[in-house]
Amino acid sequence: MGQTMQKEPTQAWVTVFAGMAINLCLGILYAWSMWGTALTDVEKAGQPMTGLNEGWIYLTNAQASTPYSLCVIIFALLMIPGGKIQDKISPKFGATLGGLLLAAGCIIAGMMKSYTGLIIGFGIFGGIGMGIGYAAPTPAALKWFGPHRRGLIAGIVVGGYGGAALYVGPLANYLIKNFGLTGSFVTLGTLFAVVVVIAGQLLKTPPAGYVPPTLAGAGVATKGSTITNWEPGEIVKTWQFYALVVMFILTTQSGLLIIAFASKILKEAAKDSPFLIANSWILVSFGGLINASGRVGTGFYSDKIGRLNAYCLNCGISALCLFSLPYIMASGSIPLLFLAVGIAYWQYGGGLSLMPSFAADFYGPKNLGMNYGLIFLGWGLGFFMARLGGTIKDLTGSLDMAFYISGALLVSAVVLAKLTRRPMYHGETVVA
Repeated sequence: MGQTMQKEPTQAWVTVFAGMAINLCLGILYAWSMWGTALTDVEKAGQPMTGLNEGWIYLTNAQASTPYSLCVIIFALLMIPGGKIQDKISPKFGATLGGLLLAAGCIIAGMMKSYTGLIIGFGIFGGIGMGIGYAAPTPAALKWFGPHRRGLIAGIVVGGYGGAALYVGPLANYLIKNFGLTGSFVTLGTLFAVVVVIAGQLLKTPPAGYVPPTLAGAGVATKGSTITNWEPGEIVKTWQFYALVVMFILTTQSGLLIIAFASKILKEAAKDSPFLIANSWILVSFGGLINASGRVGTGFYSDKIGRLNAYCLNCGISALCLFSLPYIMASGSIPLLFLAVGIAYWQYGGGLSLMPSFAADFYGPKNLGMNYGLIFLGWGLGFFMARLGGTIKDLTGSLDMAFYISGALLVSAVVLAKLTRRPMYHGETVVA
């Protein structure tokens, strides 16, 4: 008998919302736009700061992008061992370890007051902490739910990470202005460690033998979702694995570009608005709201129209916005700027709910931590666009070429997605 009428146990939803709380803290990455703005002054690069930030030195755009980019790539690499920790030990242990490492990284970055400190603290320790911590909640939550809910559940859990920019942006801005760069790093790192460790204790995976409710019934594979739990060594032998990694790179690169330069984009476009120039965190927080909404929203409609259709829809519309951004910024139209940047944030957030759902649909939930960790390498490889954007801006004084390149890559993402279908395990049969 099918399981259509069954409901997931209470612990399933406890895991979902505990995971969202953890990601609300791990989303400190979205504060980098504020730190980067405070650290950057091309004309004063290498010179010491004064006042609250005494002991720090000014950086170039490329230098300010490096700790952020390094954090992203290490984050992605550590998702693999983080996923294994989640699958083999427990998501509770992974979240706790990740939160403590992230706090240590922020404190190191703040106390060293140097470019080297930013590299070691935020880039290396922060990336390790985020990777191990982020690998814990999403796979743990998805293991409780069937394919018909995966998009929504993934969206809710990872929505916390995107939603962090709603408060991290203005909070970081407040702390920088009132307590300096050092105070902001130390305060946020300590606060987030406490929350992550507490919420991490609520994460649990299903007991042995648990079968999640599914519309198709127990033990039935469909065209879009397998019932086979592929091993990590098996998924890397399928071409679809590499397609998913590349799709992740392409959907990520544009979002990381916008996130890295959100504050500067608003300052450049709002030349005639002293208020917006002084409060560029507004676009960062707006982006956080749309980023989080895009994760939940995309996850929801991907359950209805299919993952691939949702992916193509998001990337196609976002590409048009990236191509339009140079004109919009030159025109000084703030409403159009918020619309274009908002769509870019939505697409980026949507990709982060789609990809774990793809992983579970294609390769099953049992080894999702490790399998998704391998696919998540694509997210880390998408960092190149933020670094390239910094270099392009240093050389040309503009991000226009970076926007055009990013938009073209999104178009190629749509083409690849159209060619990708889930792999069929040997002997597997499906129902329509």
